[in-house]
Amino acid sequence: MRIDISALGMMNERPREIFRHIVESYLAFGEPVGSRHLSRLLPMALSPASVRNVMQDLEELGLIYAPHTSAGRLPTELGLRFFVDAMLEIGDIGGEERSQIEAQIKASSQDQTLESMLSDAMTMLSGLTRSAGLVVTTKENARLKHIEFMRLDPERALAVLVASDGSVENRVVPLPRGLPASALVDASNYLNARIAGRTIAQAKAAIEETRVMAEAELGELTARLVEAGFASWVDVAGQGQQLIVRGQANLLENLTALEELERIRLLLADLETQKDVVDLLNRAEGGEGVRIFIGSENNLFSLSGSSMIAAPFHDSQHHIVGVLGVIGPTRLNYSRIVPMVDYTSKLVGRVVQGR
Repeated sequence: MRIDISALGMMNERPREIFRHIVESYLAFGEPVGSRHLSRLLPMALSPASVRNVMQDLEELGLIYAPHTSAGRLPTELGLRFFVDAMLEIGDIGGEERSQIEAQIKASSQDQTLESMLSDAMTMLSGLTRSAGLVVTTKENARLKHIEFMRLDPERALAVLVASDGSVENRVVPLPRGLPASALVDASNYLNARIAGRTIAQAKAAIEETRVMAEAELGELTARLVEAGFASWVDVAGQGQQLIVRGQANLLENLTALEELERIRLLLADLETQKDVVDLLNRAEGGEGVRIFIGSENNLFSLSGSSMIAAPFHDSQHHIVGVLGVIGPTRLNYSRIVPMVDYTSKLVGRVVQGR
């Protein structure tokens, strides 16, 4: 399922509010909501006819659908994905629940094996969330066939990772300040030409190797140009050394030097792309926090009406050694469950690191 985050971002207040109420009503009650009921809930004055017009637009975007003729509307999987990624307000874990999780993990970690502790954590999460708990402790990095970065806001992007087996994982990653939108497109294109069949770690290693070779070639080319008198290194305040080309008229007569200068320009551009790509891969691989899979996004739990909320835990080397979470209907209370899963995974990670 492809996600066009910009479609929701371009909505004005009216369709966003109507969409929000449809989703929140579904999450609370599991029932379709109609235009007449919505017109009474909205903060702005809208007639049922006006609400129906907006609902038609939302339906054309694929965000909602009518389960029966003349019925109200429910969010689609895509609509829920939109809501979770762009509109969901995550609550904080309650003090009582926090204490319960801490006490359970502390008690389980003292005298039990890691497997028993994880089993207790899973049972506890299942009870707190009223969903099925799950723990996987043999997670291997998936081999990818496609990756795409899509901006959510100036400081966050969604990394969509499609594995070779067709499973899809979405990770929200922080962005460097001032990173242009074109860098995300360039990084996606660059990676998709090289990542097939590789894990994120393998792709990073291959790009780093290419980067080292490019830097070595760049050094040799610039050294030759400087030695031949066509260029020189100059210290620029606040910017370090920069290569200044001299005798440009002579360059036109020396095709070899001109070709080397063009090669330097291309190498510098490629190195800058590789730098951005490796940075984004680092952020995607180390993306902390909870991951939410809705419906068919996860092949393991692809039955209609299922969602999975999961978070990884790490060893002392910050390698992912397992994942814990819950699975339930798509109308899970995401804002309440996400911080529970996140907090539990962090406590489990501390225990694993201590062992």
